[in-house]
This record gives sequence, C-alpha cells and structure tokens, in this order.
Amino acid sequence: MGSGKTTVGQKLASCLEYSFIDMDKRIEEDAGMSVNQIFSELGEQEFRKLEHDMIIRIIKTDNVVVATGGGVPCFYKNMELINQNGISVYLRMTTEALTDRLKHSRSQRPLIRDLSLDELFGFIKAKLKEREPFYLKSKYIVDGLDPDIGELAGLIRSE
Repeated sequence: MGSGKTTVGQKLASCLEYSFIDMDKRIEEDAGMSVNQIFSELGEQEFRKLEHDMIIRIIKTDNVVVATGGGVPCFYKNMELINQNGISVYLRMTTEALTDRLKHSRSQRPLIRDLSLDELFGFIKAKLKEREPFYLKSKYIVDGLDPDIGELAGLIRSE
C-alpha cells in the first residue's frame, strides 16, 4: 500500500507495450462496489477470496502487468501462483517513506482510514514485518522510491 504499484505498473506496461491491470479497480468493477464497501459489507476474508479468484483468471493472460493489492502475496498461496506463472516485482520501501506517502490518503484506504499518524506508522511497520517475507519471494526487488523502469523492463524482456 502506497509503494506506487499502480504508477510503476502503468509505466512498466507502457515501456513493455503490455496491457495493464489494476486488481483493485478490476475487483470493484466485477463486484459493483468499492474496495471500502467490500471490506465494510462483506469483510476482509471475502475481499481476499475475490483477489485470489482474480489472480487465477489473470495468470492465464500473456503480456500484462498487474498491480496487485498489498495483501495479495500473503493469502491463498498467491505468491507461488504469481511466481509460477509470471514475474513478480517488489517495490521495496521503508516504513517512514510509506507513512509519508499514505498520511494524506488514509480516508480512501480501508485498512488505515481511522488511524492517527502515530498509529499509521505502527500499522505500516507491523504490516511490513508480517508481509515482507512474502514480498521477498519476488523475482525482482527494486527501490520503490526511485525505480528504474527501463532497467526493469530490460530484465523482464530477457526472461
């Protein structure tokens, strides 16, 4: 969350001349409700199932860059599915950098919308500790603050 997956994903897709999918937007379109509504009305477990179902559909597609939600690699063995069927990239960032990026967009993000700045920092720190073991299974780990899209595209082309 806040690492720039959508922005970097769109740039990478353009550079590679691939299509681009933002999973959260696709899930919202399919469900007919926002991620916030899904969390509120159906709960996190149902949202994670929707993400998994989306991964199952997407892995059958060639030449696509996908911006997943931050929790996707951590549930239902999604990271293994991604790595077996594609190339994963982790946009690595520090807790401080993520807090700085997310502090003004809390209301749009269901997991952090009611957190104070101190709580946000603690939440991000805890989530990174919990999720980073999954993220570190990525094929490529790049600097999320200043990713080199051209270099990343070159690595992917050489696969």
